[in-house]
Amino acid sequence: MKKGIIALIVIVVIAFGLYQWGVGFNNTAVALKETSTKSWANVESTYQRRNDLIGNLVKTVQGAADFERGTLTDVIEARAKATSISIDPANITPEQLAQFNQAQSGLSSALSRLLVTVERYPDLKANQNFLELQSQLEGTENRINVARDRFNATVEPYNFHIKKFPNSILAGFLNFNELVYYKADLGSENAPDVNFEFD
Repeated sequence: MKKGIIALIVIVVIAFGLYQWGVGFNNTAVALKETSTKSWANVESTYQRRNDLIGNLVKTVQGAADFERGTLTDVIEARAKATSISIDPANITPEQLAQFNQAQSGLSSALSRLLVTVERYPDLKANQNFLELQSQLEGTENRINVARDRFNATVEPYNFHIKKFPNSILAGFLNFNELVYYKADLGSENAPDVNFEFD
């Protein structure tokens, strides 16, 4: 009888310990994932700020009647493509992130070409609205870098939490999947070529 009671107590203690471990793992994983989700929302918010500024920049540049329409059209199309891609922050896949990054890079490239082309238009270059928008865009690019770095900083503790043993057992069972880090564009380790020679 005593052995049965002792065995029952041991089973209850083990079950309670496993329950506590499961609850602790789950709650910590949820909190860490929410932090990453919020951080990704901040990344998207900074990109949205850039998209809004580009809209104002395009309107300002359109005011220059002799401005090259092709360059402006490239920016408008790249902006439309960049804003059409959305990511569910709770289920970011490497493919989604690559697609998002490619669209944003396309917009950055088109915007760079626009700003270089503006050098040929002294009236536009001297326009106070344009100068202010250009300054805000530069600041926003810095914000984007900071937001991406902060997102990656929140991914690390979450991934570490769900990958370490024995948490990895529960992670698979409770569908806590590894989050993807935001990576630099392919080739971004190379310095860009800058050419100020115009035809």
